Amino acid sequence: MKTKKLIFLSIFLCTVLCSCAQQADKQTVNASTNHYVLIETDYGNMKVKLYNETPQHRDNFLKLVKEGFYDSLLFHRVIQGFMIQGGDPKSKMAPAGAPLGDGNIGYTIPAEFNSKLIHKKGALAAARTGDNVNPQKRSSGSQFYIVQGNLWNPGSFQMLEQRTGKTLTPEQRSVYSSIGGTPFLDGDYTVFGEVVEGLDVIDKIASVKCGPMDRPVDDVRMKMTYLGEE
Repeated sequence: MKTKKLIFLSIFLCTVLCSCAQQADKQTVNASTNHYVLIETDYGNMKVKLYNETPQHRDNFLKLVKEGFYDSLLFHRVIQGFMIQGGDPKSKMAPAGAPLGDGNIGYTIPAEFNSKLIHKKGALAAARTGDNVNPQKRSSGSQFYIVQGNLWNPGSFQMLEQRTGKTLTPEQRSVYSSIGGTPFLDGDYTVFGEVVEGLDVIDKIASVKCGPMDRPVDDVRMKMTYLGEE
């Protein structure tokens, strides 16, 4: 009888351990994959990778994409050498020339800052209200921007660090001096993804003619499609 109990216990433990190992393997696989979204515009398409290091922003963005929330919204604020911004729900039906940028979805997201996720060219980041009304730097539930930025030189880095008190790593300096970006935004706005295909589309949109409040004179609409995991 004791022998049967021991055999049963051994089988049970083996089953539990195997199950744990399978779950661990599954978690490892999930951690090594990323979600991708396609942003379509009349100026070309951008394929975006979402970061797993910012899960709240990733999941919220995916939810909105899958619901079709972003379809037909505008890149309503465009500044060459800086960024292109979209996601204002008011922009879908906005008449020409109407001021945009204050639309919201009714909630914000806690900041998810990560020193490894920087504002390099192509970075996808969350817009937000200013520090005076938002000291926690919480992100907009829907508005985002994609960085264009400029190339930086060693002298510019030194002035930036003196002015902001931020210290850039050698790797960050290399990125900003080779592909460009907006390093002065690091640590103040949550970066939660990056454009992996279609960087030239950012330049095309950033060069359009704009009117008051940096709104493009000719509407630049978007459509988003979830591409799955890779």
